[in-house]
Amino acid sequence: MDKPSDATVGSLNETQPAALSPQYVRYALWVLLIIYTLNFVDRQIVSILAGPIKQELGISDGQLGMLIGIAFAFFYTVLGIPIARLAERGNRPLIISTAVIVWSGFTALCGLAQNFTQLLLARIGVGVGEAGCTPPAHSLISDYVPAEKRASAIAFYSLGVPVGTALGYVVGAFIAHHYGWRTAFFAVGIPGVIIGLIAFYTLKEPRKLGLVQVGTAASAPSLSQTAKELTSRKSYWYAVGAATMISFLGYGHASFLPIFLARVHGMALDQIGYAMAIMTFVAGVAGTMLGGIAADRAAKNDTRAYMTVPLLAFIAGAPFFWAGMFVEGTLACIILLSIPTLLNAVWYGPVYAAVQGLVRPQSRATAVALMLFVVNMVGLGAGPTAVGFMSDLFAAQHFATLAPAGSEFASFCAKGAATAGDSLCKASQAEGIRWSLTVSTAVGLLVIGFFLLARATIKQDLEATAKETAAA
Repeated sequence: MDKPSDATVGSLNETQPAALSPQYVRYALWVLLIIYTLNFVDRQIVSILAGPIKQELGISDGQLGMLIGIAFAFFYTVLGIPIARLAERGNRPLIISTAVIVWSGFTALCGLAQNFTQLLLARIGVGVGEAGCTPPAHSLISDYVPAEKRASAIAFYSLGVPVGTALGYVVGAFIAHHYGWRTAFFAVGIPGVIIGLIAFYTLKEPRKLGLVQVGTAASAPSLSQTAKELTSRKSYWYAVGAATMISFLGYGHASFLPIFLARVHGMALDQIGYAMAIMTFVAGVAGTMLGGIAADRAAKNDTRAYMTVPLLAFIAGAPFFWAGMFVEGTLACIILLSIPTLLNAVWYGPVYAAVQGLVRPQSRATAVALMLFVVNMVGLGAGPTAVGFMSDLFAAQHFATLAPAGSEFASFCAKGAATAGDSLCKASQAEGIRWSLTVSTAVGLLVIGFFLLARATIKQDLEATAKETAAA
């Protein structure tokens, strides 16, 4: 990683937003990537620790889905908008560094939980902290790099999703396997405090350096003005719809694939961690960078590529996911699931870059926050929660076809209740998660529809924004 260097003096316009030295920009992007990586380590680690947590605390798949989903997502999304408003005119590095320290502290506190309620409250705290990360980070990146490199830069930052998820899997599995799930929370939470301090002391705010216009309460558009601006950009809302539905599937599936591999393929915790880490890291990183590079190149000739590239990638991945759900071999399953993992990561760079181009510079953080409000409330909040409760439902239905008359799945298979019928419970839970993951893919029809609508309108919307920005 390059060490930070002083900013150089230069002019500011839409194609050259900030005259920071290339070495410093690279350093800053690496710091932001590390922060976003920790963001996803702390967000997703519950998925790999689900087995031992369920066993010790006696919670259901539905409750597990709440811990990963709505408990985190509600406060994460609600607080994201006021924090983004602050980022429109405030010190973005300060906001980001404070957020890292807060969510890292609450992640460590998860390791002290003695019941579902306590773990739920700690997860809420993680969501509160993480609300201060992405909107100001996207806004900051847009001031660090020129417009024609924005998709690639945001794609680089978005590598935090696969890298952080992969690290959460492997680190969480290794530590939980050897030292217990509580220690795993401590181990991933504490480093964030250190990174937060590094960000505070080394990340530069272009506004303070005079490289971009400093927003004020009078100059920054109000939330209603930004909403009105976005109302005229149909492609923004279509892109939000596509991102929301693909996130519903992404978060829902990623949260329960470790459980699927354990129940259906009989893999041990450490094996699942390594398999998921390799699959997420290799395929996720490749897909994220591929999406950013491909969209940047294709958009030079046709800006509709920002929607076309992720649309085609999503469609291509679906058959491989379905095959992975029903193939018998464990290795074949992992290979098949790696393909949609790669292809479903393509959307990050193109879609977020398009959003940055659909609003004026002073509205970018709010535009991202509004997008994340919808994406995370529905995608992150409802995705894991829906998959978890559907798993309980399908498991109960499967149990009812095989169990003795009068037996109920919830009581018969509760913690410590199953004895001779343990194999029946395990078989029912395996089929429950398999069919929950499979049936949930029907949401993909909405993904395709939103991408097609966005593709039909984005070209004229980008042109309209560029004209308004130039005239301002």
